[in-house]
Amino acid sequence: MANIGMIGAGSWGIALTWLLTNNGHRVTVWSALADEVALLQEKHEQTAKLPGVILDDSVVFTTDLSQAVKGMELLVLAVPSPFTRSTARQLSPLVEEGQIIVNVAKGVEEKTLMTLSRIVEEEIPQAQVAVLSGPSHAEEVGKGMPTAIVAGARTRAVAEKIQKIFMSPVFRVYTSPDVLGIELGAALKNVVALAAGIADGLGYGDNTKAALITRGITEIARLGTAMGGRRDTFFGLTGIGDLIVTCASMHSRNRRAGILIGQGHSMEEAMKEVKMVVEGVYSAKAAMGLAEKYGVDLPIIRQVNQVLFEGKPAADAVSELMLRDKKIEISDAEWE
Repeated sequence: MANIGMIGAGSWGIALTWLLTNNGHRVTVWSALADEVALLQEKHEQTAKLPGVILDDSVVFTTDLSQAVKGMELLVLAVPSPFTRSTARQLSPLVEEGQIIVNVAKGVEEKTLMTLSRIVEEEIPQAQVAVLSGPSHAEEVGKGMPTAIVAGARTRAVAEKIQKIFMSPVFRVYTSPDVLGIELGAALKNVVALAAGIADGLGYGDNTKAALITRGITEIARLGTAMGGRRDTFFGLTGIGDLIVTCASMHSRNRRAGILIGQGHSMEEAMKEVKMVVEGVYSAKAAMGLAEKYGVDLPIIRQVNQVLFEGKPAADAVSELMLRDKKIEISDAEWE
């Protein structure tokens, strides 16, 4: 049994709290919002973001960050990506040397082009920082539906410790040393999921979705390997696996926002309607910054940026993708 601090009380933080308490661990959940903590203390349920998932009476809810950090064997950082740096900065004075922090948010910081684990390492250098990622909607994890995910860490010992803590009969955890590849797949798939949602909003069908998923993972792998990620990672759970579920599921806030944009709503209107942080919007500009830095072509992600931030009609973006110069699919293949 481990004492675990859950930093963040959104849908993913609450779903993981449910999982961890079912695994026999003691969890303290922190939120900066006093009203949210009061509701959780009363209901033991995140009624707004994850209705129907009832947490055990042993779970402690607090607005006192030190209560969720001090003496904890493991911290889970479950705040939306735009708040990763500010939250890590608050955590830093409280974190002990060698304390493990598992980041479960997905994104790339727009200004610095840093992955979230790098941000946490920069702000909390005394911590051992790891990631947990994969095709894992909170709505399904909180109902005990079978899920497979990957724990990424710099050392085998840390990855295996996370694996042991989170693993359950319905939550299979693999390990990987490719933290960079895991995070890039997790962040960039949200941008492609916006494209998939836009295609749905335009009324396109399964052929279009399949093309976006297939060519989307090609773009993600192209950039990820240029940055030093392992190619195999992008064709595993945290690459193609996460991309498929995010492009296909109505649990996906990125896909839902994309649908609204495809139907003619602005990016701002779509985000307001979804009522949760749409991570792909924050990662889209960062992805183009990385593409420029590493000299990589990302045509789908470029068109998403133009729709989101330059007012380009979504139908025009699709037409431009379809009418690009003719290409070979596998660039290093040899003809007879």
